Amino acid sequence: MTTPSNALSLQANRTENWRSRLREHQQRLDNDPTEVLPVKGRLTRMVGLTLEAVGFQAAIGSRCEIECAAGRTVEAEVVGFSGEILYLMPTGDMRGLVPNARVRPLASDSQVPVGDGLLGRVVDGACKPLDGKGPLKVNDRVPLHGQPINPLARSPVRQHLDVGVEAINALLSVGRGQRMGLFAGSGVGKSVLLGMMTKFTEADVIVVGLIGERGREVKEFIEDILGEEGLKRAVVVASPADHSPLMRLHGAMLATSIAEYFRDQGKQVLLLMDSLTRFAQAQREIALAIGEPPATKGYPPSVFALLPQLVERAGTGAQGKGAITAIYTVLTEGDDQQDPVADSARAILDGHIVLSRRLAEAGQYPAIDVEASISRVMPQIVAKEHIGLAQLFKRIFATYRQNQDLINIGAYAMGTDSEIDEAIALYPRLQMLIKQDMDQAVNWQQSLANLKQVMQEPNPNNKATSPMTINQNTKRF
Repeated sequence: MTTPSNALSLQANRTENWRSRLREHQQRLDNDPTEVLPVKGRLTRMVGLTLEAVGFQAAIGSRCEIECAAGRTVEAEVVGFSGEILYLMPTGDMRGLVPNARVRPLASDSQVPVGDGLLGRVVDGACKPLDGKGPLKVNDRVPLHGQPINPLARSPVRQHLDVGVEAINALLSVGRGQRMGLFAGSGVGKSVLLGMMTKFTEADVIVVGLIGERGREVKEFIEDILGEEGLKRAVVVASPADHSPLMRLHGAMLATSIAEYFRDQGKQVLLLMDSLTRFAQAQREIALAIGEPPATKGYPPSVFALLPQLVERAGTGAQGKGAITAIYTVLTEGDDQQDPVADSARAILDGHIVLSRRLAEAGQYPAIDVEASISRVMPQIVAKEHIGLAQLFKRIFATYRQNQDLINIGAYAMGTDSEIDEAIALYPRLQMLIKQDMDQAVNWQQSLANLKQVMQEPNPNNKATSPMTINQNTKRF
């Protein structure tokens, strides 16, 4: 039973507590009259990964801190609102959250730390070190979401880039500042090809974004593919599959921001992102969680609006600055090239390299489907002779592939069609051009020399004409 004296004592304690807090805030205002004291809200609902808070206002993209019962805090980002309700998405572990927990908005300008001190480091989506090498020694900061570039101010793509892969150099030439897609299903060698390009490509800085992939692959990529020497000129941003969808989004954006920083310093940057599909799936998780209606195969419209915003940040810079050559892997689930993400990515990229499961199962590595792949900037970066040889290669290769079933079962009789005869004679040499060991680098000059040798030497059936002569006579070259 509470006595009158106890009640008065409790009231006095409560009054003193209020006075103490008011004095604290008054002192803060006296020290800095321009400071805006944050208004705390409270957590009202949690469903799945979505948190609902009321009692304060915050802009989309701003950060908040939620107080847990165990004394720890959970950081979250504002991803939507409805009336007085703010929708938050946590960036880390949510264990310990309780109803009516205090939510405090943080002063955040969406800036990320960048600098030469990032070279040789491995960080997560929040730019926190994962490699145990101590804090980052960087002083510059850039926006996480980048700054748009006037398309008329960009330098055109006019120089080729040596990627060290013969099939790409010779038949699908990549330019400095091009955005290419690497389309493949699971288990057909896209990570291996990405690793070859990482080791062999001529670039001042390499930025690798491992987004939504298996955690095991992060360590393997750093140790087995990059190696100690490769890591010295590289920055790795790792946000594996067990990270929150918001951190996976931030990982892709952070990798792009780092690449933009080095590009603006006049450097040639190679940006490798594995994968664009996981980035889209992270946005789908967030959009569906806050109530956005699904559209094509469960992907909300915001996914297809966000993809070009990310991809368009790569490419060439303004005159006098460097370029970001970006390679994005796109996972085609079930080898479906009409997957919504694959179809959207194909439309906004400057070309695509398709890996074939059938070729991989036949033992051809890299399993590049030459017929289904294309580089849209190749006519602007290579000589006409090179384009002609590549087109001739594809024609002869396609002729053989179209008649392969008849040839394999012995239903085709030699002499029936001169073009098919030529394709049969040359096919072993064509295959040798597109096969390459994963530890072997073939530079640009050697790739072009091998293409000329294959297409211009007399064909193996001892005929006097060469492939070049045959196609000139038939007006196909």
